[in-house]
Amino acid sequence: MNCIPAWCRAARRHRLFASTARLTPRLLAITAAIVASACGLPTSESAAAQQNSRRIYQLEYIVAPDPEAGGAWVEMKLSQSSHLLREVNMRAPAEKISAASGDGKIFLEDGRLIWNPPADGGSLRWFALIDHQRNDGAFDAHITADWAIFRVEDVIPQAATRALRGARSETTLSFKLPSGWSSLTEYFGRDHSYRIRNTSRRFDRPAGWIILGEIGIRYDRIAGLKVNVAAPTGQGMRRTDILALLNWTLPEVLRIVPDFPKRLTVIGAGDPMWRGGLSGPRSLFIHADRPLISENATSTLLHEIMHIALGSRAGEGMDWLVEGLAEYYSLAVLHRSGTISDRRYAAAMRKQAEWGSSVSELCESVSSGAITARAVTIMSELDSEIRTMSDNRKSLDDVLVALATSENIITLDNIEAIIRQITGSDADALSASNLPGCENR
Repeated sequence: MNCIPAWCRAARRHRLFASTARLTPRLLAITAAIVASACGLPTSESAAAQQNSRRIYQLEYIVAPDPEAGGAWVEMKLSQSSHLLREVNMRAPAEKISAASGDGKIFLEDGRLIWNPPADGGSLRWFALIDHQRNDGAFDAHITADWAIFRVEDVIPQAATRALRGARSETTLSFKLPSGWSSLTEYFGRDHSYRIRNTSRRFDRPAGWIILGEIGIRYDRIAGLKVNVAAPTGQGMRRTDILALLNWTLPEVLRIVPDFPKRLTVIGAGDPMWRGGLSGPRSLFIHADRPLISENATSTLLHEIMHIALGSRAGEGMDWLVEGLAEYYSLAVLHRSGTISDRRYAAAMRKQAEWGSSVSELCESVSSGAITARAVTIMSELDSEIRTMSDNRKSLDDVLVALATSENIITLDNIEAIIRQITGSDADALSASNLPGCENR
Protein backbone atom coordinates (compact mmCIF):
# COMPACT_ATOMS: atom_id res chain seq x y z
CA MET A 1 0.00 0.00 0.00
CA ASN A 2 1.32 3.49 -0.91
CA CYS A 3 1.02 5.61 2.24
CA ILE A 4 2.32 8.86 0.66
CA PRO A 5 -0.68 10.67 -0.88
CA ALA A 6 -0.60 13.64 -3.20
CA TRP A 7 -0.49 16.20 -0.40
CA CYS A 8 2.80 14.68 0.75
CA ARG A 9 4.31 15.27 -2.65
CA ALA A 10 3.11 18.85 -2.45
CA ALA A 11 4.64 19.13 0.98
CA ARG A 12 7.98 18.11 -0.48
CA ARG A 13 7.79 21.09 -2.79
CA HIS A 14 7.40 23.28 0.26
CA ARG A 15 10.45 21.61 1.82
CA LEU A 16 8.43 19.98 4.64
CA PHE A 17 10.52 16.88 4.07
CA ALA A 18 13.84 18.67 3.84
CA SER A 19 16.94 17.09 5.28
CA THR A 20 16.19 15.58 8.67
CA ALA A 21 19.39 17.05 9.91
CA ARG A 22 17.66 20.44 9.96
CA LEU A 23 14.54 19.20 11.80
CA THR A 24 14.13 19.57 15.53
CA PRO A 25 13.16 16.45 17.54
CA ARG A 26 9.71 17.93 18.07
CA LEU A 27 9.22 18.54 14.33
CA LEU A 28 10.44 15.01 13.59
CA ALA A 29 7.80 13.62 15.96
CA ILE A 30 5.09 15.77 14.37
CA THR A 31 6.16 14.65 10.89
CA ALA A 32 6.06 10.98 11.90
CA ALA A 33 2.59 11.46 13.38
CA ILE A 34 1.37 13.11 10.13
CA VAL A 35 2.67 10.20 8.04
CA ALA A 36 1.12 7.60 10.38
CA SER A 37 -2.17 9.49 10.27
CA ALA A 38 -2.06 9.56 6.48
CA CYS A 39 -1.74 5.78 6.52
CA GLY A 40 -4.83 5.48 8.70
CA LEU A 41 -2.86 4.26 11.71
CA PRO A 42 -3.39 5.80 15.16
CA THR A 43 0.22 6.40 16.16
CA SER A 44 0.03 5.12 19.74
CA GLU A 45 -2.06 2.08 18.83
CA SER A 46 0.05 1.08 15.83
CA ALA A 47 3.28 1.44 17.80
CA ALA A 48 1.85 -0.57 20.70
CA ALA A 49 0.56 -3.26 18.35
CA GLN A 50 3.97 -3.55 16.68
CA GLN A 51 5.73 -3.68 20.01
CA ASN A 52 3.35 -6.32 21.41
CA SER A 53 3.57 -8.51 18.32
CA ARG A 54 7.35 -8.57 18.66
CA ARG A 55 7.05 -9.78 22.28
CA ILE A 56 4.82 -12.83 21.71
CA TYR A 57 6.13 -16.35 21.27
CA GLN A 58 4.11 -19.44 20.31
CA LEU A 59 3.97 -22.56 22.49
CA GLU A 60 2.25 -25.82 21.63
CA TYR A 61 2.11 -28.76 24.02
CA ILE A 62 1.43 -32.04 22.20
CA VAL A 63 0.46 -34.97 24.44
CA ALA A 64 0.43 -38.52 23.08
CA PRO A 65 -0.82 -41.12 25.61
CA ASP A 66 1.02 -44.44 25.71
CA PRO A 67 -1.12 -46.94 27.69
CA GLU A 68 1.43 -49.75 27.44
CA ALA A 69 4.10 -47.56 29.06
CA GLY A 70 1.68 -46.19 31.68
CA GLY A 71 2.18 -42.57 30.67
CA ALA A 72 2.36 -40.05 27.86
CA TRP A 73 4.94 -38.59 25.51
CA VAL A 74 4.96 -34.80 25.60
CA GLU A 75 6.43 -32.35 23.13
CA MET A 76 6.72 -28.63 23.82
CA LYS A 77 7.15 -26.79 20.50
CA LEU A 78 8.39 -23.20 20.62
CA SER A 79 8.26 -20.66 17.79
CA GLN A 80 9.77 -17.26 18.48
CA SER A 81 11.79 -14.35 17.18
CA SER A 82 14.34 -12.17 18.95
CA HIS A 83 15.13 -14.99 21.38
CA LEU A 84 12.20 -14.03 23.63
CA LEU A 85 12.10 -17.19 25.77
CA ARG A 86 15.55 -17.88 27.14
CA GLU A 87 15.02 -20.67 29.69
CA VAL A 88 12.40 -23.08 30.98
CA ASN A 89 13.06 -24.66 34.39
CA MET A 90 10.52 -27.30 35.34
CA ARG A 91 10.09 -29.74 38.20
CA ALA A 92 11.06 -33.20 36.94
CA PRO A 93 11.36 -35.91 39.61
CA ALA A 94 13.13 -38.95 38.21
CA GLU A 95 10.23 -41.25 39.08
CA LYS A 96 7.86 -39.15 36.93
CA ILE A 97 9.82 -37.49 34.09
CA SER A 98 12.37 -39.24 31.85
CA ALA A 99 13.78 -39.51 28.30
CA ALA A 100 14.22 -35.74 27.89
CA SER A 101 15.57 -34.67 24.48
CA GLY A 102 15.27 -31.80 22.05
CA ASP A 103 16.90 -28.74 20.52
CA GLY A 104 19.20 -26.32 22.28
CA LYS A 105 20.72 -27.08 25.67
CA ILE A 106 19.04 -29.53 28.05
CA PHE A 107 19.99 -30.26 31.66
CA LEU A 108 18.30 -32.89 33.84
CA GLU A 109 19.63 -32.64 37.39
CA ASP A 110 18.47 -32.49 41.02
CA GLY A 111 14.88 -33.18 40.04
CA ARG A 112 14.77 -30.25 37.58
CA LEU A 113 14.58 -30.21 33.78
CA ILE A 114 16.20 -27.05 32.40
CA TRP A 115 15.88 -26.08 28.74
CA ASN A 116 17.71 -23.27 26.97
CA PRO A 117 15.99 -23.18 23.57
CA PRO A 118 17.56 -21.90 20.34
CA ALA A 119 16.99 -18.23 19.50
CA ASP A 120 14.38 -19.06 16.84
CA GLY A 121 12.63 -21.77 18.85
CA GLY A 122 12.67 -25.54 18.78
CA SER A 123 11.23 -28.54 20.62
CA LEU A 124 11.64 -30.19 24.00
CA ARG A 125 10.36 -33.74 24.47
CA TRP A 126 9.93 -35.99 27.50
CA PHE A 127 8.04 -39.00 28.84
CA ALA A 128 5.71 -38.50 31.82
CA LEU A 129 4.42 -41.35 33.97
CA ILE A 130 0.66 -40.92 34.54
CA ASP A 131 -0.21 -43.73 36.97
CA HIS A 132 -0.14 -42.57 40.59
CA GLN A 133 -1.39 -44.63 43.53
CA ARG A 134 -2.34 -43.22 46.92
CA ASN A 135 -1.52 -44.95 50.20
CA ASP A 136 -4.73 -47.01 50.03
CA GLY A 137 -3.76 -48.38 46.61
CA ALA A 138 -6.36 -46.40 44.66
CA PHE A 139 -5.32 -44.15 41.77
CA ASP A 140 -5.72 -40.39 41.54
CA ALA A 141 -4.17 -40.51 38.05
CA HIS A 142 -4.49 -43.56 35.82
CA ILE A 143 -4.18 -44.73 32.23
CA THR A 144 -5.62 -47.95 30.77
CA ALA A 145 -5.93 -49.41 27.29
CA ASP A 146 -9.29 -47.60 26.95
CA TRP A 147 -8.97 -44.31 28.83
CA ALA A 148 -6.82 -41.96 30.89
CA ILE A 149 -7.70 -39.53 33.69
CA PHE A 150 -5.11 -37.19 35.15
CA ARG A 151 -4.29 -33.58 35.95
CA VAL A 152 -2.25 -31.58 33.47
CA GLU A 153 0.57 -31.15 35.98
CA ASP A 154 0.97 -34.95 35.95
CA VAL A 155 2.42 -34.67 32.42
CA ILE A 156 3.35 -30.96 32.08
CA PRO A 157 5.10 -29.95 35.30
CA GLN A 158 5.02 -26.46 36.74
CA ALA A 159 7.86 -24.33 35.42
CA ALA A 160 9.75 -21.13 36.02
CA THR A 161 10.93 -19.21 32.96
CA ARG A 162 13.44 -16.59 31.98
CA ALA A 163 12.38 -14.40 29.08
CA LEU A 164 12.88 -11.00 27.51
CA ARG A 165 11.12 -8.36 29.54
CA GLY A 166 7.47 -8.02 28.51
CA ALA A 167 7.46 -11.23 26.47
CA ARG A 168 4.48 -13.54 26.80
CA SER A 169 3.25 -16.78 25.26
CA GLU A 170 0.32 -17.78 23.10
CA THR A 171 -0.26 -21.39 24.08
CA THR A 172 -2.20 -24.37 22.79
CA LEU A 173 -2.63 -27.91 24.11
CA SER A 174 -3.29 -30.72 21.65
CA PHE A 175 -3.50 -34.50 21.76
CA LYS A 176 -2.39 -37.31 19.47
CA LEU A 177 -4.86 -40.06 20.36
CA PRO A 178 -5.40 -43.72 19.49
CA SER A 179 -8.23 -44.43 17.08
CA GLY A 180 -11.66 -44.06 18.71
CA TRP A 181 -10.42 -41.90 21.60
CA SER A 182 -11.87 -38.50 22.49
CA SER A 183 -10.63 -35.71 24.78
CA LEU A 184 -12.09 -33.25 27.27
CA THR A 185 -10.32 -30.53 29.26
CA GLU A 186 -11.37 -27.41 31.13
CA TYR A 187 -10.65 -25.35 28.00
CA PHE A 188 -12.70 -24.55 24.91
CA GLY A 189 -11.44 -26.26 21.78
CA ARG A 190 -12.13 -28.73 19.01
CA ASP A 191 -10.37 -31.51 17.10
CA HIS A 192 -8.36 -32.31 20.24
CA SER A 193 -6.74 -28.84 20.21
CA TYR A 194 -7.34 -26.30 23.01
CA ARG A 195 -6.32 -22.65 23.33
CA ILE A 196 -4.87 -21.84 26.76
CA ARG A 197 -5.71 -18.38 28.05
CA ASN A 198 -4.52 -16.99 31.36
CA THR A 199 -4.20 -13.22 31.30
CA SER A 200 -2.57 -13.16 34.74
CA ARG A 201 0.49 -15.08 33.53
CA ARG A 202 3.04 -14.32 30.85
CA PHE A 203 3.96 -18.00 30.50
CA ASP A 204 0.72 -19.90 29.92
CA ARG A 205 0.80 -23.48 31.10
CA PRO A 206 -2.36 -25.63 30.90
CA ALA A 207 -3.97 -26.76 34.15
CA GLY A 208 -6.89 -28.79 35.48
CA TRP A 209 -8.29 -32.27 34.95
CA ILE A 210 -8.16 -34.14 31.64
CA ILE A 211 -10.01 -37.22 30.41
CA LEU A 212 -9.01 -39.10 27.26
CA GLY A 213 -10.32 -42.27 25.67
CA GLU A 214 -13.60 -43.97 24.95
CA ILE A 215 -15.74 -41.62 26.99
CA GLY A 216 -19.31 -40.42 27.35
CA ILE A 217 -20.03 -36.71 27.79
CA ARG A 218 -23.18 -34.87 28.84
CA TYR A 219 -23.29 -31.10 28.81
CA ASP A 220 -25.65 -28.28 29.65
CA ARG A 221 -25.65 -24.52 30.08
CA ILE A 222 -26.51 -23.65 33.67
CA ALA A 223 -26.78 -20.05 34.89
CA GLY A 224 -24.60 -18.96 31.97
CA LEU A 225 -21.94 -21.61 32.59
CA LYS A 226 -20.95 -24.33 30.13
CA VAL A 227 -20.99 -27.51 32.23
CA ASN A 228 -19.49 -30.79 30.96
CA VAL A 229 -19.74 -34.11 32.77
CA ALA A 230 -17.62 -36.94 31.40
CA ALA A 231 -16.51 -40.46 32.30
CA PRO A 232 -15.25 -43.57 30.53
CA THR A 233 -18.09 -45.59 29.05
CA GLY A 234 -19.41 -48.38 31.26
CA GLN A 235 -18.25 -46.80 34.53
CA GLY A 236 -21.70 -46.12 35.99
CA MET A 237 -21.20 -42.36 36.14
CA ARG A 238 -24.56 -40.61 36.74
CA ARG A 239 -23.93 -37.74 34.34
CA THR A 240 -27.55 -36.57 34.02
CA ASP A 241 -28.09 -36.77 37.79
CA ILE A 242 -25.05 -34.53 38.29
CA LEU A 243 -26.40 -32.00 35.78
CA ALA A 244 -29.76 -32.05 37.57
CA LEU A 245 -28.18 -31.32 40.97
CA LEU A 246 -26.10 -28.54 39.44
CA ASN A 247 -29.21 -27.03 37.83
CA TRP A 248 -30.63 -26.65 41.34
CA THR A 249 -27.46 -25.48 43.08
CA LEU A 250 -25.07 -23.70 40.69
CA PRO A 251 -27.24 -20.56 40.47
CA GLU A 252 -26.85 -20.19 44.25
CA VAL A 253 -23.09 -20.70 44.00
CA LEU A 254 -22.97 -17.88 41.45
CA ARG A 255 -25.04 -15.62 43.66
CA ILE A 256 -22.42 -16.06 46.38
CA VAL A 257 -19.35 -15.95 44.08
CA PRO A 258 -20.24 -13.98 40.91
CA ASP A 259 -16.69 -14.38 39.49
CA PHE A 260 -17.00 -18.16 39.26
CA PRO A 261 -15.36 -19.49 36.04
CA LYS A 262 -17.52 -19.54 32.89
CA ARG A 263 -16.83 -23.24 32.28
CA LEU A 264 -17.00 -26.21 34.65
CA THR A 265 -15.69 -29.68 33.79
CA VAL A 266 -16.67 -32.65 35.96
CA ILE A 267 -14.75 -35.88 35.33
CA GLY A 268 -15.45 -39.21 36.97
CA ALA A 269 -14.72 -42.93 36.92
CA GLY A 270 -15.18 -46.03 39.05
CA ASP A 271 -12.55 -48.32 40.55
CA PRO A 272 -9.57 -48.41 40.65
CA MET A 273 -9.79 -44.60 40.90
CA TRP A 274 -9.76 -43.02 44.36
CA ARG A 275 -13.18 -43.03 46.06
CA GLY A 276 -13.43 -39.32 46.70
CA GLY A 277 -13.33 -35.94 45.04
CA LEU A 278 -10.43 -33.74 43.96
CA SER A 279 -10.64 -30.23 42.54
CA GLY A 280 -8.45 -28.40 40.06
CA PRO A 281 -8.75 -25.07 38.24
CA ARG A 282 -12.25 -24.94 36.68
CA SER A 283 -12.49 -28.74 36.88
CA LEU A 284 -12.85 -31.62 39.31
CA PHE A 285 -12.73 -35.38 39.63
CA ILE A 286 -15.32 -37.38 41.54
CA HIS A 287 -15.59 -41.16 41.93
CA ALA A 288 -18.60 -42.61 40.11
CA ASP A 289 -19.88 -44.28 43.31
CA ARG A 290 -19.87 -41.14 45.47
CA PRO A 291 -23.45 -40.13 46.37
CA LEU A 292 -24.42 -36.68 45.12
CA ILE A 293 -25.83 -35.99 48.59
CA SER A 294 -24.69 -38.17 51.49
CA GLU A 295 -26.84 -39.38 54.38
CA ASN A 296 -25.41 -36.60 56.54
CA ALA A 297 -26.63 -34.09 53.88
CA THR A 298 -23.14 -33.14 52.70
CA SER A 299 -22.12 -33.26 49.03
CA THR A 300 -18.65 -34.19 47.77
CA LEU A 301 -19.54 -32.66 44.40
CA LEU A 302 -20.48 -29.27 45.86
CA HIS A 303 -17.55 -29.38 48.28
CA GLU A 304 -15.13 -29.59 45.33
CA ILE A 305 -17.05 -26.90 43.43
CA MET A 306 -16.59 -24.56 46.39
CA HIS A 307 -12.86 -25.28 46.25
CA ILE A 308 -12.95 -24.15 42.60
CA ALA A 309 -14.86 -21.02 43.67
CA LEU A 310 -12.27 -20.21 46.33
CA GLY A 311 -9.35 -20.90 44.03
CA SER A 312 -6.86 -20.27 46.84
CA ARG A 313 -4.41 -22.43 48.70
CA ALA A 314 -4.06 -22.67 52.45
CA GLY A 315 -1.22 -21.25 54.46
CA GLU A 316 0.79 -23.58 56.68
CA GLY A 317 -1.49 -25.24 59.24
CA MET A 318 -4.56 -23.59 57.69
CA ASP A 319 -5.97 -26.55 55.74
CA TRP A 320 -8.91 -26.60 58.20
CA LEU A 321 -9.90 -23.11 57.02
CA VAL A 322 -10.10 -24.06 53.35
CA GLU A 323 -11.78 -27.40 54.02
CA GLY A 324 -14.17 -25.85 56.56
CA LEU A 325 -15.26 -23.13 54.14
CA ALA A 326 -15.80 -25.66 51.34
CA GLU A 327 -17.83 -28.02 53.54
CA TYR A 328 -19.85 -25.26 55.21
CA TYR A 329 -20.83 -23.77 51.87
CA SER A 330 -21.63 -27.14 50.33
CA LEU A 331 -24.28 -27.43 53.06
CA ALA A 332 -25.34 -23.78 52.79
CA VAL A 333 -25.81 -24.03 49.01
CA LEU A 334 -27.96 -27.16 49.37
CA HIS A 335 -30.07 -25.36 51.98
CA ARG A 336 -30.39 -21.98 50.24
CA SER A 337 -31.30 -23.61 46.92
CA GLY A 338 -34.10 -25.58 48.59
CA THR A 339 -32.41 -28.89 47.80
CA ILE A 340 -32.53 -29.81 51.51
CA SER A 341 -35.11 -28.54 54.00
CA ASP A 342 -34.59 -26.31 57.03
CA ARG A 343 -35.00 -29.36 59.28
CA ARG A 344 -32.45 -31.40 57.31
CA TYR A 345 -29.96 -28.53 57.32
CA ALA A 346 -30.30 -28.03 61.09
CA ALA A 347 -29.80 -31.76 61.66
CA ALA A 348 -26.72 -31.75 59.42
CA MET A 349 -25.20 -28.86 61.37
CA ARG A 350 -25.83 -30.68 64.67
CA LYS A 351 -24.03 -33.76 63.33
CA GLN A 352 -21.07 -31.63 62.28
CA ALA A 353 -20.90 -30.11 65.77
CA GLU A 354 -21.01 -33.54 67.41
CA TRP A 355 -18.37 -34.99 65.10
CA GLY A 356 -15.94 -32.13 65.66
CA SER A 357 -16.49 -31.70 69.40
CA SER A 358 -13.52 -33.89 70.43
CA VAL A 359 -10.93 -32.21 68.20
CA SER A 360 -7.92 -31.02 70.21
CA GLU A 361 -5.64 -29.94 67.34
CA LEU A 362 -7.26 -27.77 64.65
CA CYS A 363 -4.18 -26.37 62.90
CA GLU A 364 -2.84 -29.66 61.53
CA SER A 365 -1.11 -29.86 58.13
CA VAL A 366 -4.01 -31.92 56.72
CA SER A 367 -7.61 -31.51 57.81
CA SER A 368 -9.23 -34.82 58.85
CA GLY A 369 -12.98 -35.41 58.71
CA ALA A 370 -13.39 -34.48 62.38
CA ILE A 371 -11.27 -31.33 61.99
CA THR A 372 -13.31 -30.25 58.97
CA ALA A 373 -16.52 -30.84 60.96
CA ARG A 374 -15.19 -28.63 63.77
CA ALA A 375 -14.30 -26.01 61.16
CA VAL A 376 -17.87 -26.10 59.78
CA THR A 377 -19.19 -25.23 63.25
CA ILE A 378 -16.73 -22.35 63.51
CA MET A 379 -17.80 -21.04 60.10
CA SER A 380 -21.45 -21.16 61.16
CA GLU A 381 -20.65 -19.23 64.35
CA LEU A 382 -18.59 -16.74 62.36
CA ASP A 383 -21.43 -16.13 59.90
CA SER A 384 -23.87 -15.44 62.74
CA GLU A 385 -21.40 -13.10 64.44
CA ILE A 386 -20.69 -11.09 61.29
CA ARG A 387 -24.43 -10.68 60.65
CA THR A 388 -24.94 -9.44 64.21
CA MET A 389 -21.99 -7.01 64.13
CA SER A 390 -23.12 -5.53 60.79
CA ASP A 391 -26.86 -5.34 61.53
CA ASN A 392 -27.34 -8.09 58.94
CA ARG A 393 -25.71 -6.05 56.16
CA LYS A 394 -22.73 -8.41 55.90
CA SER A 395 -22.16 -12.14 56.26
CA LEU A 396 -19.55 -14.83 55.78
CA ASP A 397 -20.43 -14.59 52.06
CA ASP A 398 -18.54 -11.29 51.93
CA VAL A 399 -15.48 -12.95 53.44
CA LEU A 400 -15.68 -15.78 50.91
CA VAL A 401 -15.89 -13.36 47.98
CA ALA A 402 -12.92 -11.35 49.28
CA LEU A 403 -10.87 -14.55 49.60
CA ALA A 404 -11.94 -15.77 46.15
CA THR A 405 -10.88 -12.54 44.46
CA SER A 406 -7.55 -12.29 46.28
CA GLU A 407 -4.32 -13.89 45.16
CA ASN A 408 -3.17 -14.27 48.78
CA ILE A 409 -3.03 -17.65 50.46
CA ILE A 410 -5.77 -18.29 53.01
CA THR A 411 -4.65 -17.64 56.59
CA LEU A 412 -6.33 -16.61 59.82
CA ASP A 413 -4.63 -13.22 59.58
CA ASN A 414 -6.12 -12.62 56.13
CA ILE A 415 -9.61 -13.63 57.24
CA GLU A 416 -9.41 -11.53 60.40
CA ALA A 417 -8.31 -8.50 58.36
CA ILE A 418 -11.30 -8.93 56.03
CA ILE A 419 -13.70 -9.22 58.98
CA ARG A 420 -12.30 -6.05 60.59
CA GLN A 421 -12.69 -4.26 57.28
CA ILE A 422 -16.36 -5.17 56.85
CA THR A 423 -17.46 -4.99 60.50
CA GLY A 424 -14.91 -2.79 62.26
CA SER A 425 -14.37 -5.44 64.96
CA ASP A 426 -12.67 -8.76 65.66
CA ALA A 427 -14.73 -11.95 65.75
CA ASP A 428 -14.97 -14.05 68.91
CA ALA A 429 -15.46 -17.15 66.77
CA LEU A 430 -11.78 -16.86 65.75
CA SER A 431 -10.43 -16.21 69.24
CA ALA A 432 -7.62 -18.46 70.44
CA SER A 433 -9.90 -20.12 72.99
CA ASN A 434 -12.14 -21.36 70.14
CA LEU A 435 -9.27 -22.68 68.01
CA PRO A 436 -7.59 -25.59 69.85
CA GLY A 437 -3.98 -26.19 68.85
CA CYS A 438 -3.64 -22.92 66.94
CA GLU A 439 -1.89 -20.90 69.65
CA ASN A 440 1.28 -20.51 67.56
CA ARG A 441 -0.41 -19.84 64.27
